[in-house]
Amino acid sequence: MIDPPIFVLAAVTTTFFVAGLVKGVTGMGLPTVAMGVLGTLISPVTAAALLIVPSFVTNVWQLVSGPSFGQLAGRLWPMMLATAVGTVGGARLLANGDTQVTTYALGVALVVYAAYTLLVRQLLVPQGYERWLSPVIGLTTGVVTGGTGVFVIPAVPYLQALGLEKNDLVQALGLSFTISTMALAAGLALHGAFPVDNLAMSALAIAPALAGMWAGQIIRNKVNPPTFRRWFLIGLFLLGAEMIAKPLLSDVAL
Repeated sequence: MIDPPIFVLAAVTTTFFVAGLVKGVTGMGLPTVAMGVLGTLISPVTAAALLIVPSFVTNVWQLVSGPSFGQLAGRLWPMMLATAVGTVGGARLLANGDTQVTTYALGVALVVYAAYTLLVRQLLVPQGYERWLSPVIGLTTGVVTGGTGVFVIPAVPYLQALGLEKNDLVQALGLSFTISTMALAAGLALHGAFPVDNLAMSALAIAPALAGMWAGQIIRNKVNPPTFRRWFLIGLFLLGAEMIAKPLLSDVAL
């Protein structure tokens, strides 16, 4: 079990408040921010275990606060099922502790997608492609989630490319992230890498994460759709840049 000194508690509290704020505004980013910051203080697998409870709680809140749960669940269930399968299987990568290469590749994909969409045009998935593409995206997302503890690629660009309305997009992200969180916990436990003793520390992160998410939702509700989309993509770009920089900085430090 982690013996948390004051500075670690302060770091966890601050990290999850900021992560919740990002999630409240954009509908995503809590695990990415949390893994990015906490990964510099503790091991990646321990950081992943710490984000399980606040991630689950904030994702469920995000999921149930939207207007279209039944419709979205009926439309996206093949993707969700494939995500769960891929995450449980891919968790072996995270359990082994070597996520540097996958995290770097994930960051590159985020940066390229966000830059392309910001500077060129909105990508859209043709309606006839969704039935077969959703399981492929879900399985790929699951493997990436299992390997990095981050839920965003390729699920987030794909869901955005479905052309969902702002609140439906945020709710669909909540559905995807809820499934990913539960599957990640199951996968880590299956591979003997889920430190149950750290659940108490994880539970302490719920309050700052919810406080940050509440503040972020207030901000999001005051933003018009074009502005929301632009900042959503800027958020993706920054998250990707952080993922690229972290392995490079680690190599320089060595």
